[in-house]
Amino acid sequence: MYKAELKSLLAERSAGAPSTRIVRVLSERGALSGTQIAKILGLAKSTVSMTLAELRKAGMVVDGAAPVANRSSGAGRPATAVMLNPEAGTVVGLLIGLEHIQLIVADVSHAVLADKKVELEVDFSPDAAMAIVQRLVREAYEELGISTDTMLGVGVAIGGPVNPTNGRLMRAGAIPTWEGVDVYSLFEAALERPIYADNVSKCWAIAEMMWGAAHGIEDFVYMLVDLGVAGAIVSRGHLIDGVAGAAGEFGHMTIDPQGDLCRCGNRGCLELYAGFKAATTMASKRFGRPMGIMDVIALARKGDVGCRRLIEDTAEMAGRGLAMVGAAVNPGLILIGGRLAMAGSMFFDPLEASFDKYSLVKRHDVAPEARTRIVPAKMLENGACMGAVGLVLRHYGRR
Repeated sequence: MYKAELKSLLAERSAGAPSTRIVRVLSERGALSGTQIAKILGLAKSTVSMTLAELRKAGMVVDGAAPVANRSSGAGRPATAVMLNPEAGTVVGLLIGLEHIQLIVADVSHAVLADKKVELEVDFSPDAAMAIVQRLVREAYEELGISTDTMLGVGVAIGGPVNPTNGRLMRAGAIPTWEGVDVYSLFEAALERPIYADNVSKCWAIAEMMWGAAHGIEDFVYMLVDLGVAGAIVSRGHLIDGVAGAAGEFGHMTIDPQGDLCRCGNRGCLELYAGFKAATTMASKRFGRPMGIMDVIALARKGDVGCRRLIEDTAEMAGRGLAMVGAAVNPGLILIGGRLAMAGSMFFDPLEASFDKYSLVKRHDVAPEARTRIVPAKMLENGACMGAVGLVLRHYGRR
C-alpha cells in the first residue's frame, strides 16, 4: 500500500501538505535529518517530527543506515538520516549519446542499482535505439530480481534542446537522425512510463546539484567543455529552460559572424573555438595516428609543448565565452565539466585568466566573497545519465 501512497504524494499537484513536501524534498535530495528538512522547507521542527512519524508508520520513510555527516541533534549525538523507503520504487536514467546508450537504475533513496552501456555506430536511428533501450531495461530488472512494476518514470538525457511544450528535439547537431523527434511520445510508447527529457548538459547540471560540486547551492552556471561546448544556468535551484528549451546553449553563441560554419547551421559559434574537436584533429595529423582528448592531456602532462598549447588555447576561448555568460548573469559559481576539466591547472589557469580579462568586473575590483569561483565539476563520468535519474526524482508527476 505504501508504494501507491508514495507515488500519489510524489505526483500530487498541490505541495501544501507537510507530508507531500517532505516526500518531495527527500526524493529530490536523498537522505536528510529532520533538522535539515525543517530548515529547507521552513517548517517547524515539531511539524516535521510528527509528519515523519506518520510517514515511518506508513512505511514510506525509513531511517538511514548512517548519520548525516557533520550534523548534530544536540547533546553530542549525531542526527539520524531519514530517506524514502528504497522498496517504494525505482527510476531509470537513459543517456542517448553520439555512439552509445547508457542506462542507470536507481531506487527512490538515490541508491544506484544497475549501470549498463551499449556502444553503437554513429547516427543510429530512434527505432534502433528503442529496441536496445527496451532490452537494457528488461535485462537490468531481471538481473536485479525486481519487477518493472516498481518503475516510476524514465529520465532521458539527449544531445540537443528539448522543446518543453511538445517534447521535440531541436537542432540535434550531435545526433542529427533524431532532429524533430518527439522524445516524450517515442519513449512513452516503448516503455509505458512517464518520460522526463532534457539536454545532456542540463542533466549534468542536475547531477552536480544533487550529488556533485553544486550540492546545496541554488545558483550556478555549468559549462561543458569537451569535443563540443554546452551549458546550463541554475537559478534558485531550478534550471532555466527558456521559452523553447534552448537556454544555456553557450556553445552556439556567435563569436565571429564571418567564421566557419558550425554544425548548428550558424557561423563562428563558440564551440568551434572552445570545443576540442579541431584540436584533436590537429594532434592526429601531427602524430600520424588518431588522438583523443585524454591522449592530448597525457602528452601535455609529459611536457609536450604543442599539446599543452592546444589545451591553453581552448581554455582561453572558453574563458572568453564564459565572460559573455558572466555579463548576463554574474554567477557566484561556475562549474566546468567535460574531459578538458581533467587537465587540471594547465586548463583552469588560462581559463580563469581569460575570464577575468574579458569580464566587466575584475577580480581586484571586489572582495573575495564577491568573485566568481570557477571550479571543476565532480560528476565527470556518469553525470549525464545520473542527471537523467535526477530528472525523475526531482520532477515526477510535474512534467
